Amino acid sequence: MVTARIAGIGAGLPPVYTQDRLWEDVFRWHFSRSRVAQRIFTASDVRARHSATDPAEFKAVAEWTTAERMARYGEIAPPLGLQAVRAALEAAGTDPEEIGLLTVVTCTGYRTPGLDIELARLLPLPADARRILIGHTGCHAALPALATAADYVAAQGRPAAMLCLELTSLHLQPASIDPEQMVSHALFADAAAAVVLRPDTAPGLRVVDVDSRTDTARRDQMTWDITDLGFRMGLSPEVPDALAEHVGPLVKDLLGRNGHGIGDVAAWAVHPGGPRILDAVEESLDLDPAALTWSRNVLAEHGNCSSATVLLVLQEILAAGPPDGPVVALAFGPGLTLYAALLEPA
Repeated sequence: MVTARIAGIGAGLPPVYTQDRLWEDVFRWHFSRSRVAQRIFTASDVRARHSATDPAEFKAVAEWTTAERMARYGEIAPPLGLQAVRAALEAAGTDPEEIGLLTVVTCTGYRTPGLDIELARLLPLPADARRILIGHTGCHAALPALATAADYVAAQGRPAAMLCLELTSLHLQPASIDPEQMVSHALFADAAAAVVLRPDTAPGLRVVDVDSRTDTARRDQMTWDITDLGFRMGLSPEVPDALAEHVGPLVKDLLGRNGHGIGDVAAWAVHPGGPRILDAVEESLDLDPAALTWSRNVLAEHGNCSSATVLLVLQEILAAGPPDGPVVALAFGPGLTLYAALLEPA
C-alpha cells in the first residue's frame, strides 16, 4: 500500500519586529493608549512577529479598501510563497517537475489568476500538475489540506506540495475599543510554510490518519468576515473553554483506533492560537508542561500566523531530530472546528 510521507518542510518569513516595538510605535496610539490593550499585548506571550507590511504603513493600511489590500497581497504573496515551496522541495530532494499536485491554503488574500497559478509559473510546475486552493478556512486549514494532499499521493503515487501563506497584517482594522480587536492585533502575524509529500519509503513522517470535530452550536465564537475595510476577526473569550471540551475526545479517538494512547506520543505540534488555548489543550490532555514547548516557542517568536503556524511548529520539532514515536498535530479554527493528524516516523 502506498503511503504519503512528509519529506520536507520550508518557510518564507518576512521581516521580524519585536512585540515591544510594535506596541510602542504603532498599537499604543492605535488603541489610544488603552491600558486594557497594553495588558492584552503583555499577556499575549508573543515576543516577536513577522510582518510583510512595514509598521510605518499600519496607520494607512487600516483605512485601505479591501481592493487595495488584495492588490498588495498579489504583490507580496508570490515571492514569499515561492521561497517556502522551494525550501520544502530542497529539503525533500524533489524537483518541481515531479510535483503532481499543488495545494495552496490562504484566508488573507484572493485573486484569479491567483497564487497557485503564479507558483505554477514561477517554480515552474509541469503542465499536468493539479492545483487546489483552500480559501477562507482559517487557522486549522493546514490539516485538512494535508489530508487532501496525502490522499492524492497515496492514490496517484506522485509527490505533492502544500503551501500555507497568510498575510494577516494586511487586515489591520480601524482604531476601536473592541477587546476582540485588541486580542487579534496582539497575536496575528505573517508567514508562509510549505511541505512536500512523497510516496516512497525515504525518511520522513508518514501521514497515518486525520480526524476532526465541528461544534456548529459555537459557530459564532470565531469569525473572519469580509468587510469594505479588509477582513475582520471575531474571537470570543469562550473559545479556549469550547476547545477544551472537544480536544480530549478527538485525540483519544484518533490515537485509539490506531493502537496508541496519549502516553505514546513523542511530540505535539499544537497550533498556538494564543496562550489560553495552549493552556486549555495542556490541561485537557493532562500533558506535561514541556510537551507544548515547541508550540509556545513558535507563539513567542512568530505569533499566530493562522494556517501556517502548525507547520512552523512541526518544522521546529523535526529540526531537533527525528521523533522517537508518533507525532500529533492539532489545529483549531472557525466552525468551531478542531483538526488532528497522526504522523509516524518512517
